[in-house]
Amino acid sequence: MYNNDFQGASMNIFLLVGLVFLGILLLLFLWGISVYNRLVQLQSLSQEGWSGIDVQLKRRYDLVPNLVGVVEGYKIHEKEVLENVTKMRAASMSATTIDGKAEAEKGLTGALKTLFAVAENYPDLKANENFLSLQQELSTLETEIQLARRYYNGTARNLNIAVRSFPSNFIANMFGFAKASYFELDDKAEREAPKVKF
Repeated sequence: MYNNDFQGASMNIFLLVGLVFLGILLLLFLWGISVYNRLVQLQSLSQEGWSGIDVQLKRRYDLVPNLVGVVEGYKIHEKEVLENVTKMRAASMSATTIDGKAEAEKGLTGALKTLFAVAENYPDLKANENFLSLQQELSTLETEIQLARRYYNGTARNLNIAVRSFPSNFIANMFGFAKASYFELDDKAEREAPKVKF
């Protein structure tokens, strides 16, 4: 009788240990699902953010030929400036990665700055309504690109934190979630303090 009680008690202990073990496995499984869903959400927000940038860049690409056309009508002597704008636009449109797109966009932004600097030498061009309208539209687009870039970089940061943080990095590695690249357009020269000469 004592042996039967001992066997019954040990069976209850094994059953209890088994239930606890299954409970822990169930909790780990539910945690894994939760982390996976969070990573999917962060990745989707990052992709949505990139889509917003892409839309604004396409609007800018559509505007550049109009701007070049107006400037060409004034027969400016700096043809290489117009060729450079066109070349940088093509390079930016053909870039396929975020890092490549950022690098190409730096070139396009620099080429457009040069174009506007050259336009300063042509008072008739500066006064042209089409030129002024396109310049204003480009300025508005630059603001919208900057806002879209901030949103995207924020979503990329959140995804990167989740992908690299312990213990969610286990789920991220298991399912192939990768860090997102930041879309940075800042020129290093712009970050330096301006030098004032008297």
